Amino acid sequence: MRVLLAEDGCAMGRQLRGLLCEHFEVIGLVQDGESLVQAAQTMLPDVVVTDIAMPGMSGLEAARRLRAQRPVLGVVFITVHAESQMVRQAMGLGVCSYVLKADAGDDLLPAVHAALAGRAFVSRSLQA
Repeated sequence: MRVLLAEDGCAMGRQLRGLLCEHFEVIGLVQDGESLVQAAQTMLPDVVVTDIAMPGMSGLEAARRLRAQRPVLGVVFITVHAESQMVRQAMGLGVCSYVLKADAGDDLLPAVHAALAGRAFVSRSLQA
């Protein structure tokens, strides 16, 4: 399965890519929402894993645009934002996964698998 990663932090991007590469083909790493939209249109990933807060276009807006073009595209948000309003806003885009960066070691892979299966996933620490 092909995963496109969007993360504006270089160190975090490398860590997330390392986690994903063990189980998926990571076809690219971009650092902003506009680049995510452009790369996804040409690379046609099965899943995008995107930060929410990035320079320029947010990951939320990028996902909204991508889903308008490909409604079945798997989307995983990876973020530091634990606020319930942000979770609701992201999940309002349709079936997707929402993972806190602090939980990535445990939750990122299950979140990607859920996205591939068309199921929602939310970090376990947000479910309490």
